[in-house]
Amino acid sequence: MEVIQVFDRPAPRAFYSVAGRLLFIESLDLELRNLIVDLFAGWQLTPVSLPDRLPDIRISFTRAETQQSIPRHLDSFEIAEGGKCYIDGRQGLYLDLGGALVHLENDSSVTVSFTELPRFGDPLLGRAASFAVCAALRRHGLFDIHSAGVVGPERENGVMIIGPSGSGKSTLTLQLVKAGWSYLSDDELLLSLVDGVVEARGFRSFFAVSEAGAAIKQCFEPENVLGSKRV
Repeated sequence: MEVIQVFDRPAPRAFYSVAGRLLFIESLDLELRNLIVDLFAGWQLTPVSLPDRLPDIRISFTRAETQQSIPRHLDSFEIAEGGKCYIDGRQGLYLDLGGALVHLENDSSVTVSFTELPRFGDPLLGRAASFAVCAALRRHGLFDIHSAGVVGPERENGVMIIGPSGSGKSTLTLQLVKAGWSYLSDDELLLSLVDGVVEARGFRSFFAVSEAGAAIKQCFEPENVLGSKRV
C-alpha cells in the first residue's frame, strides 16, 4: 500500500533568486515565516522551488523574548531612521533596530531576531528584512541605493531619481509612469557591474505614495492598477 504524506503546514524554508544570486530563507516560527513570505511577495525576488545548487546567502528569521547580546567593545555608529550598527572588524556586523537585531556573519549568513512577532505592514518587519537581504547581497556584488528608476519611452538607458525620504521620488516616478515611461522601482534599486556597465534592477515591486497632507502612504502596483510596464 502506498503511503502518501500530507502536510497541513507550510515548509519552514524557501528559496529565492535575484540577478543570479540564490537566497535561502528559513524560520522555525511558521507565523514569522508566513510574514516573510508575504513581505517578499512585494519585492522583485523570484521564488525557486527546487534549486540545483547551494545558496549564496542564508537568512534565518527567529523570535526570542531576550535579544541576542552584542559583543562589547565593537566600533559603532548611528544609522538613518534610528538604530545602531556595530562592526566586529572581520566584515561581520550587528544592526540593532530596537525590537529587531540583524547579525551578518562573515560567510553571508544572516540571523534576524525579533523580540515580538511583528504584524504584516509593520515598518520594523520590512526594515529588518530589507537590511538583512541587502547587506548579504553586497557580499555578492549587488548594491542597494535609495533611488527610483525609470526608462523613457523608446529608450534603453534608465534614469535614476535620487533624493532623501519625503523629497518626492515616488510622486515624480508615478507622474512619469502615467506619461508612458516604464519603471524599475519608486524607492530602491539594486546596482551591479557587468562587463564594465552598471546595471540597475528594481527591488520593491509596489509603489508607496502619499497624497498631499496624508500621513499614511497608499501602496499599489502600477503594473496592475495603471497597466504600466515594469522593466
